[in-house]
Amino acid sequence: MQKLVYVGMSADMIHPGHLNIIKEAAKLGSVTVGVLTDAAVASYKRLPYLTYEQRAEIVSNIKGVDRVIPQTTLDYVPNLLKLRPDYVVHGDDWLVGVQAKTRQRIIETMAEWGGKVIDIPYTQGISSTAMNQHIKEIGTTPDIRLKRLRRLINAKKVVRILESHNGLTGLIIENTSVMVNGIKQEFDGMWASSLTDSTSKGKPDIEAVDITNRLHDLNDALEVTTKPVIFDGDTGGKNEHFVFTVRTLERLGISAVIIEDKVGLKQNSLFGVDAIQKQATIEDFCSKIKAGKNAQITDDFMVIARVESLIAGKPVEDALERAFAYVDAGADGVMIHSKNKDGMDIKEFCLRFREKNTTTPLVAVPTTYNQFTEDELAQWGINVVIYANHLLRSAYPAMVNCAKSILEHQRSLEASQDYCMPIKEILELIPGTKKN
Repeated sequence: MQKLVYVGMSADMIHPGHLNIIKEAAKLGSVTVGVLTDAAVASYKRLPYLTYEQRAEIVSNIKGVDRVIPQTTLDYVPNLLKLRPDYVVHGDDWLVGVQAKTRQRIIETMAEWGGKVIDIPYTQGISSTAMNQHIKEIGTTPDIRLKRLRRLINAKKVVRILESHNGLTGLIIENTSVMVNGIKQEFDGMWASSLTDSTSKGKPDIEAVDITNRLHDLNDALEVTTKPVIFDGDTGGKNEHFVFTVRTLERLGISAVIIEDKVGLKQNSLFGVDAIQKQATIEDFCSKIKAGKNAQITDDFMVIARVESLIAGKPVEDALERAFAYVDAGADGVMIHSKNKDGMDIKEFCLRFREKNTTTPLVAVPTTYNQFTEDELAQWGINVVIYANHLLRSAYPAMVNCAKSILEHQRSLEASQDYCMPIKEILELIPGTKKN
């Protein structure tokens, strides 16, 4: 009887190393490939460029592959217990790093029925990191970027979004990463904030900067990044105007727009009850949501309703009533906002919302209740966390201190040493900068 061989892979960028593993596996028996789902891949690194369906289709057409099945976790064990293969074949790069523990669990599991783990020597000259960088340099298309937010929400426990207000901050979000317990952590996308867009122009956050100007600046970030964008749509304006906003954002490849249920001259929500916060009626705001949803062309674009009840000093019951009504009107998600520092009103809202609705994405902006980790917010039922203004807020004091240093010392030596990155680094920061 032919032996059964199992190979697990993400298969996002098929290269000769993958083909060699499958070739060697086929020598041992009938090959079943477990293609990792989006959620499985995103649990330890970035979301794949290709969807699971696309990756599975590619792998199924590779010579030597007899069957393709989904692998829903980084852990192979669930599939192994179902299949009880004779061999598991993998590149020997998993002897160290984040997958070393996974390999050990496989060895222990396979021992139950006498199965073996075969480590294939790593194919030299192949660098996934370099390939990933080349893809970033190629860029993306509006269609691919647009679809990415929904995929992230479906794949990750928490989608991590950071504020961007120009091309440089977009590059920071695109490229910044750290290793935490052997797992690469990075931002999933960008928040185009009306507050930071206005502030960077020296104007108040009262919708003084129109959509055309904001999109002009956003285009700078779109040109040098590939990650999805959530657009801060303020109140959305008149229904008739919101229709054109949705169509424009969708055409540019923006993944979502968030609109708040307030009317009148905008006052930033973090003023809370210290400023007049007048909400639209539920009926009127539902009408705006419907107008936006009817205007979009694709199924991927998201209109997210921002509930301002807690900001306006109203009870959680009012926020819940509005949230459920907005979802019924077609909203693809709900953003709940509060300026309270303890975060307990947000927690109560989320837990009570999840009692009746387990699927609609919840968005939070923990600017004031920033003591909670993403894991804690996820336990409340929150899917998307937006760090809404931190890059601008961190840049301003650094620039002020740099300016003060030059004034105090009447030269730039101290400022350059204490507050500035080297000229060489800033030249290398921007893609395409040529060395002279």
